[in-house]
Amino acid sequence: MKRLVGLVNVFALLSLLAVGGGTAVLPQMKHEVVALHHWMTAEQFTDLYSLGQLAPGPNMNMVAVIGFKVGGVAGALLVLIAFYLPSCTLAFAAGRIWDHFRESPWRDAVQRGMAPITVGLMLSGVYAIGTVATLNFHHSLRHNLITSAITASVAAVLLLRRINPALLILLAAAIGWFALRIA
Repeated sequence: MKRLVGLVNVFALLSLLAVGGGTAVLPQMKHEVVALHHWMTAEQFTDLYSLGQLAPGPNMNMVAVIGFKVGGVAGALLVLIAFYLPSCTLAFAAGRIWDHFRESPWRDAVQRGMAPITVGLMLSGVYAIGTVATLNFHHSLRHNLITSAITASVAAVLLLRRINPALLILLAAAIGWFALRIA
């Protein structure tokens, strides 16, 4: 029961901090799940996030797997409710207030001010996942060079071409699997 309460507390707070989407709270989620509560390893968290990117639907439904790992079916359901209900309630209330002040000059200033915050939070999420997925102190230098090269290649392709990221993830996974097996 104590673990279920811990899950609800962690994911309800993350829900309210998720300005700009779930990706914005990835560093804090990783810190809570891996470092503070030891519910999973950093590698498991990164793998789970990667699978969440491939799964249909919202990619942050990955939180249900964390809940399931910690507290079974009850944990999965509680984490989903804790992660989505507070932010949905807050978004509904903020939307009502936002519409009420549609002609106010501060509304535009707030909206412009939130953009860099959101981008910064999302970049910190990319950094948190990227460092675990790419640079791992438990692996050899060769392993880290291979994963770094794959990461840089995927980033370059995404910046230069319009390609479905899910296809790149699958291709990078296959290349990584073969390259790391040979190495």
